[in-house]
Formats: sequence, structure tokens, C-alpha cells
Amino acid sequence: MEIKLTYIHHSGFAIETDLCAVVIDCWHDPAGVVGLLLGGQKPLYVMATHFHEDHFNPAVLGWGNGRPGVTYILSKDILRRRRAPKDAAVWLVKGCEYADANVSVRAFGSTDSGVSLLIRVGNCLLFHAGDLNNWRPAQSDGNVEAARSEAMFLGELKDLRKVVAAVDVAMFPVDARIGSGYMRGPAQFAALLHPRLFVPMHFTASGVASAAAFAPLAAELGCRFWLPSMAGDSLLLP
Repeated sequence: MEIKLTYIHHSGFAIETDLCAVVIDCWHDPAGVVGLLLGGQKPLYVMATHFHEDHFNPAVLGWGNGRPGVTYILSKDILRRRRAPKDAAVWLVKGCEYADANVSVRAFGSTDSGVSLLIRVGNCLLFHAGDLNNWRPAQSDGNVEAARSEAMFLGELKDLRKVVAAVDVAMFPVDARIGSGYMRGPAQFAALLHPRLFVPMHFTASGVASAAAFAPLAAELGCRFWLPSMAGDSLLLP
């Protein structure tokens, strides 16, 4: 089964197969990726990892109006923040799962809001981190708060590692706004979860070049690296 991965914007992606399409964390769609999917007939699964405005736009809830076959699978913090009505979606917290004939998704933890998502489409296992990252990489042994934050991040990775030994595709934040240690979290993830393909995201504010700088480290860790440099870029998954 051929699977196409398309970059929408920031942390937003679309996954397409002959049988269905999945849209994750779409809040802005400058290339009109979703419009093309809505114009088709395939079942469409709309997922969001958390309520932050750069991951969830309430306007997505209108995609199902007059268009059959749209299923919403959203992090429950979106409901708690009253950004969507209770009957709008299947709601996920860490440990929850959804599955049907086309897709399966399991929610894992985050070091910020909401969840991260492990998604199987066809024979491909994909991980979308949402805002799961080592956001405060320890700069020194004396930085107690950063060390505590890092321990929380590594704990979330261990929970994921208990369920799966490796993933085919990882969509993971590479955000230079963190500071000089911004590659630490992505490297820790890649070292433990061995993604065949590593796709950076969440680099809109810091620029494409900052995400591209992770490519050599990804190669050292045995990962193929794909950098979507502009909205609408796509890749056929091996």
C-alpha cells in the first residue's frame, strides 16, 4: 500500500493511502492540502494532540459539515478547555486507543499539554510527538529544574518504548528557540525509538536551517532524514 506524507505547516501533516487520509495538528494550511482531501471521497481522520493554537484550530470542526466520512480524534484537553463540544470527537488521554478498519491510534504522554500519538496506517507505524520534547535540556549538572524536566521527558519515552521497539516514521519537534541544547531531545528520542525516517517539525519560528542542522546527527543515529522546507512538500514513504 502506497503511503504519502505531506507537510501542512508547523506541526501539521497529512497521511494518505488508497483507503483513507489522516490530518494531524492542522491550524494553518497555506498550500491548501486539506482542501484537496476534503474534495475527495476517502474517509478522513482529523487528529489533534492538544489545545495550543499552533496545533488545534476550532475551524477544523466544520470540515465534516456536508462531507461524510470525517472522524475527529482529539486530545481531551481540547474538551477541558472548552474549545470543542463533547459530542464532536473521540477523546483521548494517555493510554487510550481508537481503531477501525483503516487506522489505529494510541495516545502517549507529553511534557507539555495533551498527548503524543502512535498511529498505524496500513503497514506503517508513525509517531507524532505533539509537544512532547526535552524542552529544558540540562546545560549543567547543577540545573535542578532542567534535570527534572529531562527526567520527565525520558520517562515518557520509556513508556512508549515499553509498547514499541521502533517506529517507521517520527514527526518530532526540532525547535531552536530552546537554546543551544535544542537537538538533545530529538537525539534522545531517535536513540531510543530508532525511527527509520525522522521528520522535524515545530521549527516555523526558528527557521528551516535550524531544523536542517539536525540531519548529520540523525544520520549518526541511523535515521533517514526528511526536511519539509515548505508547506505542501510531500514524500512517498518506503
